[in-house]
Amino acid sequence: MDMAVSDQTILSNEQKPLAIEARGLVKRFDGTLAVGGVDLEVPEGAIYGVLGPNGAGKTTTLRMLLGIIDPDEGVRRVFGYDQPHDIGRLIGYLPEERGLYPAMKSIEAIAFMGALRGLPLAEGRVRGLELLERHGLGHAAERQIRQLSKGMAQTVQLLGTLVHQPRLVVLDEPFSGLDAINQGKLEGMIRALADDGVTVIFSTHVIHHAERLCEGVAIIAGGEVPYAGSVEAARDRIPAQVRLETRAREGGWTAALPDDTRRTGDFFTFSLPDSGIEPLLRTLIEGEAGILSLSIERAGLHDAFVHIAGEAAARQLEVDAAGGEQS
Repeated sequence: MDMAVSDQTILSNEQKPLAIEARGLVKRFDGTLAVGGVDLEVPEGAIYGVLGPNGAGKTTTLRMLLGIIDPDEGVRRVFGYDQPHDIGRLIGYLPEERGLYPAMKSIEAIAFMGALRGLPLAEGRVRGLELLERHGLGHAAERQIRQLSKGMAQTVQLLGTLVHQPRLVVLDEPFSGLDAINQGKLEGMIRALADDGVTVIFSTHVIHHAERLCEGVAIIAGGEVPYAGSVEAARDRIPAQVRLETRAREGGWTAALPDDTRRTGDFFTFSLPDSGIEPLLRTLIEGEAGILSLSIERAGLHDAFVHIAGEAAARQLEVDAAGGEQS
């Protein structure tokens, strides 16, 4: 496998140190290829998404990055370490399979999760109470997990992931099962972590979460990663679209319109020329086209996903986001 780093796999990081670096990760289970090559770089302090349909290989990729499972090929480094277990105290991980002891009190659950990462139980209780109060759950500190709503229980588990103050937080499908209010709260927590310099990487099959939150994404489909890089660069793979409305319907100025121009009544739609819109504007004005409106729309991450991963993967994303089976 060519281990050279392509332009598309490099997240523009302004020379920031890397929290995660992966080269050519491959994983097979019983001879079946689950992930067929992952190259990505995640700068410290970034919010990074692993975007793809359920079953595409997102969880396997995260587990390889964390050292929970080892790749069959390739290398990965977390804060420069080849063995992520050596720096487990710097990492917080929320798996997709949520699980808390139903009889345990919220404060004890948080302290227990911190203890698994080396935080003394007493300190975990102090920090846990502070976190619960900060997130409006101070009243639930002494409640058993079984007495909490699903959203509250998921928040408690997330706080347990953060209580030891990790530098890297990895969340596997963190928005799954949350209502709109709790999804918004979670987005706010992710942004606050990044503001504090914490690196956050999360998997998702919901494009709008990645588009709103992430600086960079790895698009994964069928175990392959056809793109890893900045969200902006992914969107720029599709030319921006210009929508033009003119008073005049004909004239010599129409010859200056790009070859892919589509016309509907008085509206013209075409890709933004490489030279920009200014030369065309001059031609339209000099030709007295009578510009009534002009808008330039960049492609969204959904369009970029379709362009990069294909229609079938995009359709599966929509099924998953609408409530299909879990990955």
